[in-house]
Amino acid sequence: MSQKIQAIVDKLPTRGLTVRALKTLDTFAPGEWDNLVGFDNTIKTVTGETDEAMVQAIGERAITLFNDKKQGYQSALWLYQTVDSASGLLGAAALANRIGQDTFLGFLKNLSPKPEKAQTIDLTVKLVTEVVAFCKISGIPGDSLGDFLAALGDYSSESLIRMAALVSFDGIIPLGAEFSSKALGAIKGMGPSDLDGNQTFKGIKQEIPGNNDRAKLSFMTETFESTKGWMDRFVDDHNITQGGLVDNLGGFIEGSRGKLDYLGAFLDMSVKYYEHTGVQTLARRLVERAVAEI
Repeated sequence: MSQKIQAIVDKLPTRGLTVRALKTLDTFAPGEWDNLVGFDNTIKTVTGETDEAMVQAIGERAITLFNDKKQGYQSALWLYQTVDSASGLLGAAALANRIGQDTFLGFLKNLSPKPEKAQTIDLTVKLVTEVVAFCKISGIPGDSLGDFLAALGDYSSESLIRMAALVSFDGIIPLGAEFSSKALGAIKGMGPSDLDGNQTFKGIKQEIPGNNDRAKLSFMTETFESTKGWMDRFVDDHNITQGGLVDNLGGFIEGSRGKLDYLGAFLDMSVKYYEHTGVQTLARRLVERAVAEI
């Protein structure tokens, strides 16, 4: 694999749309997320280590672990990166559909997926990505849904803010306050053919558990149904509302108020929260394992 984990962590942005969007979630989950960037800085922050020789030793072990193809770290990174990239294509399609409704370019809506249906699949695939990436990092089978659900209750820092972003940016903003019930009802009514044209699904299809599209859809449905309770409680406990999210984002995304379809498409195309926080989670887990082994 050509990617070097230390370089990826070092190049994480400290500013920009993704960072600004994630920081708006501090209103609902105050103090949960610190934008931890830099490979050595991550080691020092996670371990509390100040001895440079020890920091270097931990870093070398973490890099060795990442480079070992028998481990699941490279696959987890690929998932975090790919689901954001595929989602961006969905955003472009959704925006084209919205423009098609508002201008003479009406034919565009016939070339784009229906935004709500596409967004439902997008949301569900991202949730499945979280499960599979967790399993790969943990070294357990990718369909270990029970292990993921047990760990979800202890999520914190960048992992928790990633789930907060999933719920907020891919759930509440585009689908409304009842996003989880709406999405679950929709996904239960879908068949394998509904997944065919979805870029997000096709982007990570090979990693979703199941021997065929029907089995993969079944796993997607089971994942959403099993996680719905946690998502609903998270929204209620943190008082996350569509209006509150839009107000926060409206501070730097001009004209977003009252145009939720545009805002949802914009977030899909511009905010790469899965890759950003996913890299941070991956780096943290590598460092934790490295220091334990040393």
